[in-house]
Amino acid sequence: MVTTVPRHEYPTDDVPETLEALGETASWILDEFADSPVLRPQALSTALTLAQQHCAVDPQAVKFETWEAWVTAMQTGSALFAAAVAPENTTVTCRIKERERALPAIGPESHLNAGTWVTSFYLAMICRANDRLRQLAEVPVSLLRDSGAVFDEYIYSWVEALQSFWLGRSDVGERLVAAVDGTAPEALRSTDPDLMSAVLYPPLILLYRVIRRDPTEFNKALVDALRWHKAYWTADEGRAGSADSLVALGPLAMACLARDQGIPVEVESEYLPKALLDYAWIGEIEY
Repeated sequence: MVTTVPRHEYPTDDVPETLEALGETASWILDEFADSPVLRPQALSTALTLAQQHCAVDPQAVKFETWEAWVTAMQTGSALFAAAVAPENTTVTCRIKERERALPAIGPESHLNAGTWVTSFYLAMICRANDRLRQLAEVPVSLLRDSGAVFDEYIYSWVEALQSFWLGRSDVGERLVAAVDGTAPEALRSTDPDLMSAVLYPPLILLYRVIRRDPTEFNKALVDALRWHKAYWTADEGRAGSADSLVALGPLAMACLARDQGIPVEVESEYLPKALLDYAWIGEIEY
């Protein structure tokens, strides 16, 4: 039986103008960010916000422009980490928005942190970008630590769990247990407990259910994840009007993984745009 989790009401009157302005900004940043230490930290966040904002008026991602925006965000995050691990004084060629772009090796930077890595990995899972997933899975955790960004320790175990899962390593269970243990309230130093319990934690349990190949428990956990997402993002007016509220990024990534692993996804929600979940745009854009 399919369970439906409706998305919260989101104002859309100004979305067309917002999309136009945001699209122009994103295009400018992507044209200039390769050689700009000022623009590089803005590239992924701007591209992702544009993708999310498209879903305000296209909640099931059935329009090509929406899919293109999600692919562009995925390409941007992956490109940043490809440049981060490139040998010093070299360049890497990355395809972003139908153009080949040369990015210089940049090494550790503050925005190339564990949080950005997780976002980039989720985007690659949603877009089924297997080559980029492998490249991200091989990014040294030491590079993420060297960013200087402050995170609770759980996130490094979560990165390692995702990397081990994708690379087929035997320690994935150990890494995942460490990540779950690190989400306990007494283990947190810098993460808001509400954000942790409602947004950051659910993907860990969803991956566990995928590993256990348990469709019933996976779908129960997915419903919980979406309800917690909704509760967190509607806790106040500011959150409810944020583009970040429109798509449950981590649960969507795990639902895409489950679907591709043969686990039926029996949950429908605008927080899980159907065309993204079903990979309906396969082959439409060259990665």
